[in-house]
Amino acid sequence: MKPVFRRYLTVTKPGIIMGNLISVAGGFLLASRGDVDFMLMAATLIGLSLVVASGCAINNCIDRDIDAKMQRTRSRVTVTGEMSLKAAFWHGIVLGVMGFALLVAYTNATAVFFAALGYVVYVGVYSLYMKRNSVYGTLVGSLSGAVPPVVGYCAVSGQFDAAAAILLVMFSLWQMPHSYAIAIFRFKDYEAANIPVLPVAEGIEKAKLHIVLYIAVYAIVTMMLSIAGYTGIGFLAVACTTSFWWLLMALRGYRPDIDMTRWARQVFGFSILNITILSIAMAVDYHDVAPKLFALAL
Repeated sequence: MKPVFRRYLTVTKPGIIMGNLISVAGGFLLASRGDVDFMLMAATLIGLSLVVASGCAINNCIDRDIDAKMQRTRSRVTVTGEMSLKAAFWHGIVLGVMGFALLVAYTNATAVFFAALGYVVYVGVYSLYMKRNSVYGTLVGSLSGAVPPVVGYCAVSGQFDAAAAILLVMFSLWQMPHSYAIAIFRFKDYEAANIPVLPVAEGIEKAKLHIVLYIAVYAIVTMMLSIAGYTGIGFLAVACTTSFWWLLMALRGYRPDIDMTRWARQVFGFSILNITILSIAMAVDYHDVAPKLFALAL
């Protein structure tokens, strides 16, 4: 019984689900501003987790051929045959139906729209085509990775306003150096699978430059939450500190004696710490009254 449960769990990529839970909660609590509807929060967290799990399970079906060529992914249950593609696919479908049903029942049209947008981009656009065929696949995929905090925020607010827009851009920008760092320290895997990520398609030097530029722009965008009045000085201080440290870490990649693999792992590792800290900071250092001037009803 345990092996069956394990393969049905691992095919959903639990690590990705947990990472998304933190950002969903951050967006939800930012919009709640201290007045937390715990039933709505639970429904949003569980619903979106099921949607993400569904996307990951179906992604494993789509990527089985390239996963077999990569050392990091060759032990996935869809590659080893421990779980059939049919079982993984229908497992993903069931999880998706359950997740969207929860979101439809408990949240609102705006939150459901962004959950569906992220799902379609990840499964339909990124996994089926862009990942295999374009150096811009990472950029397209970053949109789906940025959706969870927006869903959390919109589940409470019911609208796509300036704060939701900042969250979408902020988390999209964060995805880029995070993903490029993985592609650098897993360079041989991506090369073996013929995946045209930037370090493989256009070189590590160009990828390093993009990492630095994306982190710099990301730092500016994170500050916009405070500048626009949605978070306080505490969040601004945390955003400045963590983003500046991340930028300094990225710039170390230009040292002539740098171990590129170790450096990329450090950039990747700090990216997770950075976004986790910021998600917590925006959840606790909110402003009671946020500006409504830029509200864009969806």
